[in-house]
Amino acid sequence: QLQLVESGGGLVQPGESLTLSCAVPKGALNSYTMGWYRQAPGKEREGVSCFDRSDGSEYYSDSVKGRFTISRDNAKNMVYLQMNSLKPEDTAVYYCAASGRSAEYYPEPCDYNGVDYWGKGTLVLVSS
Repeated sequence: QLQLVESGGGLVQPGESLTLSCAVPKGALNSYTMGWYRQAPGKEREGVSCFDRSDGSEYYSDSVKGRFTISRDNAKNMVYLQMNSLKPEDTAVYYCAASGRSAEYYPEPCDYNGVDYWGKGTLVLVSS
């Protein structure tokens, strides 16, 4: 079992920024591809930003492209999601996720079915 622990959520006003963090067990970043997902009230969980399983490049959903940035720090065993210009529609529980699956079977970077482990989530509320 891989334990992922998110932090950094909170209440912000539209236009503000927030950085989410995900603590990953030591060494796990060498074996798993990481991503961030979110689930808004009454909606399905969706992929926000993920590292590509094949080449490690960054993927962003259209709704966050240009505003969010995913990053990782192997030395600190951390994955981050920098969120700028937040909008009310970004309100959701954000989840850190790890995938040990091959890109051969899961070519889409944020394929929900390719996730092996989930964090418990952190709430981001964007409201004036």
